[in-house]
Amino acid sequence: MQFQAISIIRIFDDAKAKEFYLGFLGMSLDWEHRFEPGLPIYFQVSRGDLVFHLSEHSGDCTPGSKTFVNTDELEALHSELTSKGYRYSRPEITTAPWGDRVFEVIDPFSNRILFNERPNT
Repeated sequence: MQFQAISIIRIFDDAKAKEFYLGFLGMSLDWEHRFEPGLPIYFQVSRGDLVFHLSEHSGDCTPGSKTFVNTDELEALHSELTSKGYRYSRPEITTAPWGDRVFEVIDPFSNRILFNERPNT
């Protein structure tokens, strides 16, 4: 049995969301949907097995939420992101109280994504 959880992340401006998720995080736009022009957008972005749904629909989720993402290449991801010079985020790798190495990015809508790497044991 396999599972995949997909976070739904509240956004308020699709252009700003695309700048952050596609431009900064290096994700791909998989698909997008609007019921008609002028209505809220809902779209999917992904990078490998990491998949997010981004929604302007007010009832889908709460702004300012946090998503926890495990990775096995924290240092490489951190180097890639910081090399882009994105002016709104300069994440730093720290050691979490539970012993893992982490860094956090915050999107333009105050949603937080915590990238986590467990130490080799």
